[in-house]
Amino acid sequence: MNGMTHVTVTINNERHDVKVEPRMLAADFLRDELGLTGTHVGCEHGVCGACTILLNGASVRSCLLLAIQLDGAEIQTVEGLGGVREMHRIQAAFREHHALQCGFCTPGFLMTVHDILGRLPLRSDEEIRDALSGNICRCTGYDHIVKAVRSLVTERDKVTNQ
Repeated sequence: MNGMTHVTVTINNERHDVKVEPRMLAADFLRDELGLTGTHVGCEHGVCGACTILLNGASVRSCLLLAIQLDGAEIQTVEGLGGVREMHRIQAAFREHHALQCGFCTPGFLMTVHDILGRLPLRSDEEIRDALSGNICRCTGYDHIVKAVRSLVTERDKVTNQ
């Protein structure tokens, strides 16, 4: 394995010790090497947000990172949120508010929402739209996505104010 670099990374609470090509993108590493195909690749320029993951708790574009930059990191992908039988509250809100159509952008939105719910006040629809502006959806028109996020903010704030 000449030219390979050793990487140790924790992804969705599972440790991986692997060798990767130095120029392999994190998105390709997740999808092709680990089979985590929920991370979608859209524009490959960091503009659309479809490849958004959490890197040490912060949302990042995996198409702009090299796999070797993940060494020592904690990563969460959409697969780490929940599944069909036990959805994460963000996934459930998207389903409840019909905040997806084709679903291609949805994993990136889910990971972005996970990040912004933990760090932004999101007091208005304008603030929600601004926080989501790095993610592009070509199907929904965003209204249902904003409604889903607003419901999550209301839920979060009820818990915080108790």
